Parts: sequence; structure tokens; C-alpha cells
Amino acid sequence: MAERKIQKALVSVTDKSGVAQFCRALHDTYGTQIISTGGTAKVLEEAGVPVTEISEYTGFPEMMGGRVKTLHPKVHGGLLARRDSAEHMEEAAAHDIPMIDLVCVNLYEFEKTVAKPDVTFADAVEHIDIGGPSMLRSAAKNAQSVTVVCDPADYGRILDDMAAHDGATSLELRRQLQVKAYTTTAAYDTAISNWLAGQLIDAEGAVPTQFPERLTLAYTKQQDLRYGENPHQAAAFYRDANAAPHSLACATQLNGKPLSYNNLLDTDAAWSAVREFDEPACIILKHQNPCGSAVAANVTEAYDKAYACDPVSAFGGIIACNREVPLELVEHFADVNKQFVEVLIAPSFTPEALERLSRRKNLRVLATGGVDAPAAQEMRTVDGGLLVQDVDHVTEKPADYQVVTRRAPTAQELHDLEFGWKVVKTVKSNAILIAKDDAGIGMGPGQPNRVDSAIIACDRAHKACERMGVAPENLAAASDAFFPFRDDVDELAARGVTAIIQPGGSVRDEEVIAACDEHNIAMVFTGRRHFRH
Repeated sequence: MAERKIQKALVSVTDKSGVAQFCRALHDTYGTQIISTGGTAKVLEEAGVPVTEISEYTGFPEMMGGRVKTLHPKVHGGLLARRDSAEHMEEAAAHDIPMIDLVCVNLYEFEKTVAKPDVTFADAVEHIDIGGPSMLRSAAKNAQSVTVVCDPADYGRILDDMAAHDGATSLELRRQLQVKAYTTTAAYDTAISNWLAGQLIDAEGAVPTQFPERLTLAYTKQQDLRYGENPHQAAAFYRDANAAPHSLACATQLNGKPLSYNNLLDTDAAWSAVREFDEPACIILKHQNPCGSAVAANVTEAYDKAYACDPVSAFGGIIACNREVPLELVEHFADVNKQFVEVLIAPSFTPEALERLSRRKNLRVLATGGVDAPAAQEMRTVDGGLLVQDVDHVTEKPADYQVVTRRAPTAQELHDLEFGWKVVKTVKSNAILIAKDDAGIGMGPGQPNRVDSAIIACDRAHKACERMGVAPENLAAASDAFFPFRDDVDELAARGVTAIIQPGGSVRDEEVIAACDEHNIAMVFTGRRHFRH
């Protein structure tokens, strides 16, 4: 029989929302016997729901500080026994093991516990649930006969299913809940194993490896997306269980239509880029590249400078700010520039700014609530596998730069080089970025050779200077990797570049340095490459 009446239910939950109402409906409508543990039993008793304590049911007391209470044959035999097996049923009868038809369990909040800054190892271990996952696994294994519940959101659909089947649940629902239970226990075990691995210390006081031999991931679906990169591709968005509180995945959408796959990719790139700066900054990004970038005394001035870099490319782009967005900034892009924007992401927005933004019904507005440091690692899929690496972050400072030319950069050139170095990291390689007065006025992304990137970046920079009414001179160039030949320097020198920042490390570094000296260009090496493939 595919349908199974719920005559006996075992309930033990950490999240007690709705549990009293659920159990009252089971008892009052269907006469279900409710068996429960500790805190859950107390909540049910206070709500007037008849309940049998687990120790009374098993005839065995809770012990060892609650570590042992449901690990008993009368619990797991009642869950695992196959109702269609005469042998199982005879053994159950011989040992006085009644059948349990429904298990309602959610687990100790391990992840919330270890997220506390003052958590101790001992406290974390005490919040590793043993009985809960064991009951979920036993019930899920026997979904042919047992209904397993691990999420309060499912209480309603279970009661609806029982109403439609005369107090029983359907096999279809039980199979769906079976999958959810094992998904839950897998994610729970993953959170525990990952946290414990991070606590391992070797004899030198260091974590043995940041890349474990077996990598297990746990992500929760945030939403189904209309489609992927193209309309014929299905897609969904998942959130890491350990996502930082101010990450894109945890941002709150305050306005606009649902985010698309490409929106999320571009917004992630823009939010990552703007977090490189301590001062007020704005990044305008299109197709994974920052077409406008600037820092200024305030975020509105930063936006104005970023927009001036390339107004044509800014149309339909993503705006990311690392400060609260005021009404003035919104008026500048919406009313003055009449810029079409796909997504606007920032830590917060003033009430006046939000009111003005609400007039653009389709504009997606995301508030992160703050600015976190970038995640420690990032992942990308390849056919049949996964690549994991440390997140690339600019840690080099001007004091670390090595001046390799006869002429050292001026104070203004050094300032522009530092700015350009932070932005070029976010440009697709091979990457050249031209900076002037705290703005990225020219970008050459993703060309097969660096000379083409240099020419494209300078052409864009010259157009920006023309729009701004300034001479295309005293420009600073940032290159994400070394120059393999001097031809890059010759092209940049011919187009007004007077200072260059690059990692160094080419076999022709001396040739490149000599070219800079010929053109009276100041050049510094950082010693670190910043490819973005």
C-alpha cells in the first residue's frame, strides 16, 4: 500500500516554529500519538498537546547530558522495520517495538554556533547532533513506509496530503521528503567536517592544508533563474552556507525585477572590484570589465568620474559603490545622465535615494549591509571537475614597489599607479588600464597580445580626455602581467603615458627598462601578477 496512515509520530526539533500547531493537528484530527524529547515535549505540553516523553516510551532514561536519548532499538527498530517483511514484523513484535510512522526532526544549529566569535572547540563539539541525523537517516531509508520531516516549511503540505488521503501520506510525498532529509544531513555533515578541518593544527602551529583531499560542498538554492547566459540554458542561483554576511549572495534586493544569471556574474565582478578601495569608490562594469572606475572625496563624485570614463559603455551596466548611496548620486545617473542601469549595489541607501530609485521599476537595487573582505577562496568548474584557488587580492603597497628606471614616478604618478594597479586586477587579461587623477579612463581587456590591449586602452583614454577637456598626457598605465617585449612601452609612450606599473619578471626586463629610459618613462615593478582569465 503506497499510502501510510500516521498513527505514531516522533518529534524532536531545534526550530520550534509551528511545531505545536502541527502536532495538535496530527493528534486532534487523526489521533496520532506524539512522542517527543526534552524542550520540544515541554513546548507541546504548554500548548496543550498530549505528548509521551521519549524516556517513558523507550523505558530508558536520557543520559550523558542528553547525548543519549533517541539512540534506542525501540526508536530505530520502529523506523527501519520493513512493513512488508514478515521477518521484520515478527522480530519487532518479539521485542515490543511498535512502528513509528512519522519523524519530525531538525538539527542542532551547528553553523550558527561556530559562527560566534567566542565559540570554543568544546562548545562546537557539543552542538554536533547525533540522534537527530540518525533518526532522519533511518526514517528516510524507510520512506516506503515512514514520513520524514526536517523543515517546518513542509508542515502544511504534509497536513494537506493527509487530508487528501484519509490521514495517510502518499508515497510521492514521502519520496520527495526522503531526498530533502538526505540533502539536509549531507549539508550538516559537510559543515561539521569543513569546520573541524579548519581547526587542525600541525606541530608548527599551522593548518596542515587549505585544500583537503576530499572537498564536499553545501549550497542552498536561492532562486531559479529565468535562464542562464542564453535563453536556451536553464539556470539557478545557490548560496554558500558559510557566505559572508555582506557578500552578494546575502544581499537584500530592495527594488526591481529578478536578477538574471548574467546580472549576478557582472554584479559579483563589480562588487569584488569596488571592495579593493578604502576611500569612497565607484565601479561601473559591463560584460565583466570595469568600463568606469574612480575614487573621490565622496561616492557621488566617484560616480561622476567613473561615468565620465566611458558614458557609452556605461549604458546598461552595473554600478557598485562602497559607501551608502545618497539621493544626489541617484539624481546624477537617473536624471542628469539618464543612464540605463541593470543593477545598483552598495552597502546601503538613504531613504530619499530609495524613494527615487523606486520610480525605476526594473532597476535591481541590492543592499549588502556593509563591506566584507573578499572570500578566502573561489571556485570554477571545468568539464568533469572543479578548480579551487585563493581569491586574488591586491596587497602590494607603494612602499613595496621597486623603481627600476632612472626616473622615479612623481607623487601624482605614483598615486595614479597605485589606483590603476587595484583596477587592472579586475580587467580580463591580457589587461592594460590607463589611469589619470583617480579614474580609470582607458581599458584594454582580454586581447590575445598585450600590444593590442595597450592600443585599445590608450584610444579609450584619449576619448575620455577629449570629453573631459583635458590633454591626453601624463597618463599612468597598469599592466596585469609583465611586458614580453619593448613594443608595449613604445606604443604607450607614443600615446602620452609617462609612468608604468607592472609585475616584472620577463626575460627581456632589461630591454623594457631601457625603452622606458629612452622615453623618460618612470616604471615600477610590483613582483606580483594579477591575471583574471
